Amino acid sequence: MELLSQSAPITGPGTALDHATARVPTAAAGDPVADVLSAMRGVEFVSAAAVAVLDGDRLTGVATIEQMLGAPDGALLRDVMDAEPPVVSPATDQEEAAWQAVERGEPGLAVVDDDGRFRGFIPPQTLVAVLLQEHREDMARLGGFLDSVDAARATSVESVARRLWHRTPWLVVGLLGAMLSAGLMAAFEAQLDAVLAVAYFVPGIVYLADAVGTQTETLAIRGLSVGVGIRRVIVPESITGLSVGVVLGALMAPVVALMTGDWMLAAAVAVAVFAASAIATLVALALPWLLNRLGVDPAFGSGPLATVVQDLLSIVIYLAAVTAFLG
Repeated sequence: MELLSQSAPITGPGTALDHATARVPTAAAGDPVADVLSAMRGVEFVSAAAVAVLDGDRLTGVATIEQMLGAPDGALLRDVMDAEPPVVSPATDQEEAAWQAVERGEPGLAVVDDDGRFRGFIPPQTLVAVLLQEHREDMARLGGFLDSVDAARATSVESVARRLWHRTPWLVVGLLGAMLSAGLMAAFEAQLDAVLAVAYFVPGIVYLADAVGTQTETLAIRGLSVGVGIRRVIVPESITGLSVGVVLGALMAPVVALMTGDWMLAAAVAVAVFAASAIATLVALALPWLLNRLGVDPAFGSGPLATVVQDLLSIVIYLAAVTAFLG
């Protein structure tokens, strides 16, 4: 019987081979079970939960310690081993590997390359650690945090100074956006003086665009937190944004007409609501994606930044529509 003591090589992070070890007992199918058990005594393994049964460097089966201890006198390894054990390739994702072992009720999992060569064994304690890590990450994602439970906990209990550091820059961007919005309103002072009713609907249009964007942004961040990419939601969300804009514009037009008696202003408001809602949806999808790609938590930056961009675009769209319809 051969006893391996080398550590398995490491490839990329999060793969089965990362967690595999060659410091496990190995033997041939024709070896007596009693001899294998005897040879294991006095040797320290990373895991002795199972013996890898090899033909040269190729895996032919796996015999668990329970099978070996329950074997009758004179039994050979081939009599008690599982000749078709579950195996994974070196590049298999760590979570998938762990779940395969759980589903088959195995104490560990053999790693075998494409040529059938035995690369190591993932011991049971490592499988449990992988599942715990993945569980913690899943819980963090469900809570809206993209990194880990530790990051989520740190964000929740961080000092006032750290809270200000994380939030203030985004709010300063919002302040600059508010000042720019005031400048835009001042640029259209003539139109506002000529038709005072134009100013009545600025807050409503801005609010509706923000509300539509917030709904989409919440969905986008929630999707990112559980592994659903923006590409999977961009088409249905864009169609939804257009549809919402049509509905809101159609509802506002008669209300504005009744309030002001000006159907041209009503048309400008309806067009502005439609366009602002559609664009707000795109902004709300683009910003979380961009921040996520840059390694910034979208939960901090998307809201303030999206609000600034949506507000500015809504005002520009509305005043442009007023200029077009009212001259």
